[in-house]
Amino acid sequence: MAVSVQLTHVTKAFDTTIAVNDVSLNIEKGEFFFLLGPSGCGKSTFLRIVAGFYKPDTGELRFDDTVVNNVPPHQRNTGMVFQNYALWPHMSVAENIEYGLTLRKLGKSERDEKITRALEMVQMVDYHDRAVNTLSGGQQQRIALARALVIEPSVLLLDEPISNLDAALRQQMRDEIKQIHDRTNITMFYVTHDQVDALSMADRMAIMQDGVVIQVGTPREVYQFPKNAFVASFVGETNFISGKVQQTSNGSATIETPVGTLHSKTVYHDLSEGTPVQCSIRPEALIVGNNENNHTENTITAKITAVNYLGRIEEYQLVAADVPLKAVHYNPGIETKKPGDTVQIKISAETIIPLPN
Repeated sequence: MAVSVQLTHVTKAFDTTIAVNDVSLNIEKGEFFFLLGPSGCGKSTFLRIVAGFYKPDTGELRFDDTVVNNVPPHQRNTGMVFQNYALWPHMSVAENIEYGLTLRKLGKSERDEKITRALEMVQMVDYHDRAVNTLSGGQQQRIALARALVIEPSVLLLDEPISNLDAALRQQMRDEIKQIHDRTNITMFYVTHDQVDALSMADRMAIMQDGVVIQVGTPREVYQFPKNAFVASFVGETNFISGKVQQTSNGSATIETPVGTLHSKTVYHDLSEGTPVQCSIRPEALIVGNNENNHTENTITAKITAVNYLGRIEEYQLVAADVPLKAVHYNPGIETKKPGDTVQIKISAETIIPLPN
């Protein structure tokens, strides 16, 4: 039975280092929730507090309405999938998966039934009797996932579980983990530094920096409406153009910048005249070329410094008034632009997000 997870003013320190700093967060029952942040931000400590490996110094952790601060890990009914798989190499696939069921003193027939069901979930039924040390990395990760799922946990905790896999296998595992969540409706709490994992899989996500949760929202909310420059740069790529607010009115602003005056219609911070800002503009929002039919509120002149053709997209590195920029053109045809070309860049006012410094 899935549970909700609630942290209220949780703090955890190691000597003088505060790893988790007064964090309050609600993870809903059955939600696929991501905690995203750079290395050293405290996200793994956060996960281990939920698992019960660390006890909060202050604050309260609840599963549904039950305070679990003092409940040991084996009594929390959580499953955990580690980055390094943590399988026992001397055991077979089935024996690895069976371990948690044996600890729960289930009968042999019930154990066998649950093992088969777990292997079906990860599409590994044919590997029942194989030694785990003969499996590939992707296969071992599936077995680690099956071992965590077989106990039917109330919360499934995933600690960067696919970071060791190659790009194609990572995408396959993203799809499979998401499908498993959709089928089981287990509360899943996934920790990662990989923005693609979070954006493509999460119901909601929290961005963490220096032990503090900066922003919580759906992937679309966080990507389109970042709270600050750190979030904008960490979740997806972005361009920053520094400037100063000239005037604001009803969610719009005029901003003086080195590349010229920019007009924004996406102002959701309290900005007043003279406020220094960083204008966040995603690479896909920069329309490169001289298309006169593309009427936008902002046009700047830039020089192309590099072109990277990547098949379905083409990337342009540009510079405008000494400001480096990156643009992305989807579904490029025959190459028409080259380094050294001077181009006009058009930017919609809806895609310019002024963020306070």
